[in-house]
Parts: sequence; C-alpha cells; structure tokens
Amino acid sequence: MASLKDMRVRIASTKATQKITKAMQMVAASKLRRAQVAAEAARPFAERMDRVLGNIAAGVAGSDSAPKLLSGTGADKVHLLVVCTAERGLCGAFNSSIVRLARERINALIGQGKDVKILCVGRKGQDQLRRVYGKQIIETIELRGVKQMGFAQAQMVADKIIARFNNNEFDVCTLFFSRFKSVIAQIPTAQQVIPPVFEPTKTAGPAAAYEYEPDEEEILADLLPRNLSVQVFRALLENAASEQGARMSAMDNATRNAGEMIRKQTLTYNRTRQAMITKELIEIISGAEAL
Repeated sequence: MASLKDMRVRIASTKATQKITKAMQMVAASKLRRAQVAAEAARPFAERMDRVLGNIAAGVAGSDSAPKLLSGTGADKVHLLVVCTAERGLCGAFNSSIVRLARERINALIGQGKDVKILCVGRKGQDQLRRVYGKQIIETIELRGVKQMGFAQAQMVADKIIARFNNNEFDVCTLFFSRFKSVIAQIPTAQQVIPPVFEPTKTAGPAAAYEYEPDEEEILADLLPRNLSVQVFRALLENAASEQGARMSAMDNATRNAGEMIRKQTLTYNRTRQAMITKELIEIISGAEAL
C-alpha cells in the first residue's frame, strides 16, 4: 500500500496535469473561433468554383482537346492519396479517423490490383501510415511552425501534385481531410481532385446556353490548376478547424477525468490517514492500559 507521502505526490502530479489540460483547452478554444470562421468562409468560394468548372467541363467532356487535368490519363492503375493530418497530437481521434479512412481506401485499391502512392501533409499521418505502408509513402510535407494556414501552403502542395501528374507518376488523385461540423463532430472526407468529379447541378428549367471568350479549353487550362489549389486550401482550413475542435473536446474530457481522479485520490488519502491515526490512538491506549 502506498504511503501518505506517495499519495500526496500523486495528487499534486494529477493537479499539475489538470492545469495543463485546462490551459490547452482554453488555448484551443481561442484558436477555434478564428479557424472556424476561416473554414466556413472558404466553403462558398470552393463550392461555387467547383460548380462553375463543372458547367464549363460539361461542354468539353469527351473531346480530344480537353485539358489533361480534366480528362485524366485515361487509365486507372496508379492512385495518389494525399492524406492531410495535423502536426501535433492530443486532439482525440482527429488524426486516426482520417488515417482510418485512408487505410480503408488503400486496402480496397490494393485488393483491386491498383498501385498506391501516398503523399502525407502533416507529420501525424506519416507516423501512423509508415508502419504498414512505409514503401507507398513517396513524400511528407510538414507544416510545422505555420501559425496561420495561408494560401501559400496550399499552393505549394498543389504544385507538387501537378508536377507529379505531369511526370505521369499517377492517374487518379484523392484528397483526404476532416470536414468541420461542430466542436464534437468532424467528418473524415475523401475527395477526388484529379480528374475532378463535379456534382451535377440541379436547375428548375431548361439549361441555359453560354458562349465563352476565350474558349472552354483555354479557361479550363487556367482554372483547373487554380481549382486544385483552392480545394487543397479548403481541406487545410477544414483540418485546422477540426483539429482545434477535437483538441478542445479532448482536453475538456481530460480535465474532467483529472478532477475525478483527484477526488478519488483525495478520498483514499483521507481514509488512509484516518486509519493510521486510529491505529496510533489504539496503540497508545493499549500501552496506557498495560501500565
């Protein structure tokens, strides 16, 4: 049985841990608002740009003059999975949920006889995937030290993807990230970006005919690389908000658990101390009666 000194040290250590988790919760809460606003502000632009490109791409679909980023290589053999995770842990199941979704896709593709390559954006994804899929990881992009996610980081990731695509290193590219829904809910998402998959637009009446100047192929050649950067930027912003929300929730649970541990440890300490005092009183009374 632990001594009273050991119990006091254990209680003090738990209280120190509780202070740390409480401070991390407050820091995550302060960062969450800004990250949430940035993620929600990026959604309309990304969705509208995706919709515009879908309308333009519908006019050149199947033609030989369609840009390569739109039509793809015509094959489905090599898949590049861009797994976006955080640089740090202590954020609950945020990183593991994204990696789990990517792992399921990897196993499914390998089962179909496809070749899989992995591009990790964030250190935690690389740490979890390298144990089993270390040979498939071709590059890891670390965003450590970035205080606020900007478009420059997304542009860098998109440029690396496009460069590998132009070198015919893969046929299909899929982006994995976590879409922010609320503090306690983050949705792991897989989005195919090369060749892009556009959602069909719903119109109440007949579709309108548009004439483009310059022509559709030239517009797509300019907008498709930019759209890839926008989609990557959106994924990074969604990840930043999801990470802070998950960390805030995880640290809140850790603080509550530490408080419960302190209560139980204090109760055990008081009971042990009371038992030792009672035992000493009994010994003193027994010695006095013996005299």
